[in-house]
Amino acid sequence: MSPEAAVEMGRIGAVAAMALSGVGSALGTYYGGAGAVGAWKKLLAEGKPAPYTLITFVGAPLSQTIYGMILMITLVGKADSGYNPWALLGVGIVTGAAMGMSAIGQGKVGAHCADALGATGKGFSNYVATIGIVETVAIFALVFALLAVG
Repeated sequence: MSPEAAVEMGRIGAVAAMALSGVGSALGTYYGGAGAVGAWKKLLAEGKPAPYTLITFVGAPLSQTIYGMILMITLVGKADSGYNPWALLGVGIVTGAAMGMSAIGQGKVGAHCADALGATGKGFSNYVATIGIVETVAIFALVFALLAVG
């Protein structure tokens, strides 16, 4: 493999990290948004106020895209410095997928949180803590990937 091709393969891994985490964020915000809209619809149909705080559950999965960008920037630097391109490709794909799945899970949990908060009006801090625990998976994936590539 030519040196140029090796650099480009490493860059593909870098972009994959951001892209896969971004796809997860998109799906996660969809799930969280669908749950929030459903809760708002139900509350408004009952003549009750629709709390804006449900938007918290919609936006939570967006942070995984930022983690993917951080990893992408790091991996591009490694690719340009001659780091093993196969390692960068693997780290980018696997870590991006882990972060993306975290975002999807966060969105699904967020949809349930929106439904529960809409129905009861209680437990917001518990719901945010639960979303934070799901977020931790993406943070761990990012940190471990950064440690793996040095």
